[in-house]
Amino acid sequence: MESLSAFDILKIGVGPSSSHTLGPWRAAQRFTESLDQKGLLFEAVSLEVLLYGSLAKTGKGHGTDIAIQLGLSGEDPVRFDVAQIDARITDIANMKKIVLHGKHEIDFNAAEDIEYLFSESLPFHPNALSFLVKFRNGESISETYYSVGGGFVKKEGEGEDANRNVQLPFPIEKATDLLHWCMKTGMSISEVVMENENAWRSEAETKAGMLRIWKVMKECMYRGCHSEGTLPGGLNVKRRAYELNKKLLKGRPYHDYDSWVVAIRSGGNDFQYILDWVSCFALAVNEENASFGRVVTAPTNGAAGVIPAVLQYFVCFCNGQTDEKIINFLLTAAELGSIFKKGATISAAMGGCQAEIGVSSAMAAAGLTECMGGTQRQCLMAAEIAMEHHLGLTCDPIGGLVQIPCIERNTMGAIKAITASQLALQSAPDYAKVSLDAVIKTMWDTALDMSSKYKETADGGLAINIPISLPEC
Repeated sequence: MESLSAFDILKIGVGPSSSHTLGPWRAAQRFTESLDQKGLLFEAVSLEVLLYGSLAKTGKGHGTDIAIQLGLSGEDPVRFDVAQIDARITDIANMKKIVLHGKHEIDFNAAEDIEYLFSESLPFHPNALSFLVKFRNGESISETYYSVGGGFVKKEGEGEDANRNVQLPFPIEKATDLLHWCMKTGMSISEVVMENENAWRSEAETKAGMLRIWKVMKECMYRGCHSEGTLPGGLNVKRRAYELNKKLLKGRPYHDYDSWVVAIRSGGNDFQYILDWVSCFALAVNEENASFGRVVTAPTNGAAGVIPAVLQYFVCFCNGQTDEKIINFLLTAAELGSIFKKGATISAAMGGCQAEIGVSSAMAAAGLTECMGGTQRQCLMAAEIAMEHHLGLTCDPIGGLVQIPCIERNTMGAIKAITASQLALQSAPDYAKVSLDAVIKTMWDTALDMSSKYKETADGGLAINIPISLPEC
């Protein structure tokens, strides 16, 4: 069984896409690191990057070219100052040079040296990219990487990551495995996950890491609710979270995140008010994501707003602002994401948007249900309900940008997660006709049957029916 950590599913990165931005960024990093380790970095004289399939077709809209240049430069997406992205890319373009791995400068012109092979696709995965480097002695090498969703990267020909073959006390491949361990031990889902995380690091480190994940989510939400203007890319989409936040607060004072939460709570708890806030939280995150902001891949960037929005709902309206509850929520959600990745996919290029918004909604539904006192079976039921009503959801981004319909879909995924949780909490799972494993298999079957037009290629759906021309896509 593949061993995945919660931190494999919940990653800190940069928008707008985990598979088209974060993945290629990591691939470029790995390539230059391998050159350095082989003693070949300073022998390089030229470099060419080839993008295949979905990476080629929506690469510009997803900022794939930008991510690759930053990765080749040796920058890390977790720490790089996102405010400096434009300046760095402009500098590379003006100088027509790039400093590989931050150490060795070569000639590089992104307009010529990054090729978009729109009609070519490699068999292993639609998101493929190859690096071809030439050396002083006239020899050359090439390496191919696949961005398989959620920021995961696989190099062609490499074996399994040793870290993923760690022996866990509670190995889990399917939802039935997770339920088995819960029933056998009497532990909650989050407790089982924590025991597995202990195979990689101490419990204190895991808890601190989960709280760092939540800190990035909070900062992203807060920043998105206080940033106005138009999103980049040419669609001229106006940010909405700023105005909605301002309208809902009605002038109530606050000065930071904590006082913001107090101000939100003081507005009451009627249905429409809560519904508006959940939408606001999700909009804020994905508007930041679309602006190359720092987000948490959960399990992807395109779906990064669902889990923060549902967790913020829990914090603001369910008295859930305790570290223990937040950690339990995230651990539970991450395990569900892991099960979906193993049994199906979390890549829209493989499965459409059901693999992104659908999975994130299922993750959030399970996390919320555990924190609301639900049983282990009710948590899995909540995840099943959430995914069942996302089956077949296509990925058809207009202009190849993670904006329309992606941003609004996060609000829908968040609301469905809360509804799924409520349904599960008011139900007896023993009488459920559909299991989570059955839904995961159905999702994968649906993905295999789905036309490539609806798998993040911008070749179908809204992407071709909305008459908008973008010169960069």
